[in-house]
Amino acid sequence: MYNLIIYAYLLGVAIYSCFNEKVRKMWRGERDAFGVLREKVDPKARYVWFHAASLGEFEQGRPLMEELRRVHPELKILLTFFSPSGYEVRKDYDGADIICYLPLDTIRNARRFLRLIRPEMAFFIKYEFWYNYLHILKHRGVPAYSVSSIFREGQVFFRWYGRQYGRVLKCFTHFYVQNEKSRELLATIGIQDVTVVGDTRFDRVLQIKDRAKDLPLVKSFVGDSRKVFVVGSSWEPDEDIYIPYFADKDWKLIVATHVVSEERVSLLQQRFEQQRKQVIRYTEADKKSAMLPICDVLIIDCYGLLSSIYGFGQVSYVGGGFGVSIHNTLEAAVWGIPVIFGPENQKFQEAQGLKECRGGFEIRNGQDFSQLMDRFCADDAFLAESGKQAGAYVASLAGATEKILSDVKFERGEKK
Repeated sequence: MYNLIIYAYLLGVAIYSCFNEKVRKMWRGERDAFGVLREKVDPKARYVWFHAASLGEFEQGRPLMEELRRVHPELKILLTFFSPSGYEVRKDYDGADIICYLPLDTIRNARRFLRLIRPEMAFFIKYEFWYNYLHILKHRGVPAYSVSSIFREGQVFFRWYGRQYGRVLKCFTHFYVQNEKSRELLATIGIQDVTVVGDTRFDRVLQIKDRAKDLPLVKSFVGDSRKVFVVGSSWEPDEDIYIPYFADKDWKLIVATHVVSEERVSLLQQRFEQQRKQVIRYTEADKKSAMLPICDVLIIDCYGLLSSIYGFGQVSYVGGGFGVSIHNTLEAAVWGIPVIFGPENQKFQEAQGLKECRGGFEIRNGQDFSQLMDRFCADDAFLAESGKQAGAYVASLAGATEKILSDVKFERGEKK
């Protein structure tokens, strides 16, 4: 049944690629992957394979790859992606020796891929359960590890109708899961090779903070006279919440939109200008640097800066919580500032942890937001303590990378 679904999906992707640029990139990338491998694979090298679906999973796997390269420089790293949103952003990442798309999970593709690479071991990040690849890895005696994985009762593996597909989990040599609940769920289907280590994203955001970019334009904008509110991954429903509040407030705002496009940025700029705010875009700031100190709003209309920009804020807001789901709260919390987000956060363990320690705050409407911000404005001690709790939460859960790599033996790809 699984293979029938895969072939139907393959046909659907081929058709849809004629109409969608993102799908077309994925379709071409998967077809080109074997050519990339034939050209770049060194038959004498020892490869460790990391697979990440997209950019978020890559960030979770990155601390592992970089620490592995540091400790075992004799090993080469193959990094594969499923989504263009991961591959297109990180295709030039210098922490891997080969980067390509992962061909779709057919038996033929899996055999060809593994015959070319002959990995000593494989790491699948978070939700990656490729049935044919994993079964062939197990058949060939190649250790496969699931890292930063997290499981919930509603997932197909724990339903009566998903037990057959759930056999794929028994192909893993070991699971390094985020929490105790995941370990308990896996035990209900007979899987015992499980260690609770936490989430490597905590290691990654601490790493990002330590390597934060120097941003002189942002420094010039911020100055030292006012408090700064930083918004990451802003969507229109989020803007309906926070923009009205700041109409008459003496705060500076730095806003990174989730989608960077001329239409999206222009609409956001117009909303602020209707409040008589002085607005400047980051990509234009170098030419208008004299205006930066007197501007009220800086719109980040490019990618790759947000994780460093949070360090300029006194309060942060992470968008998406009034849509599908919130985005990365840890990038903000690591800087020791409180994090505000919308109600769609239940699937994110880190959001629940931030709420419990009072370093993160869920708001459901504009009134909630106004009340919370009024308290931050009026109570410096509350603001400072909230930020302290957010930073301490991140620091307390770091260390998953070291736990995983200390538990895996690399001489012959065997687990201790």
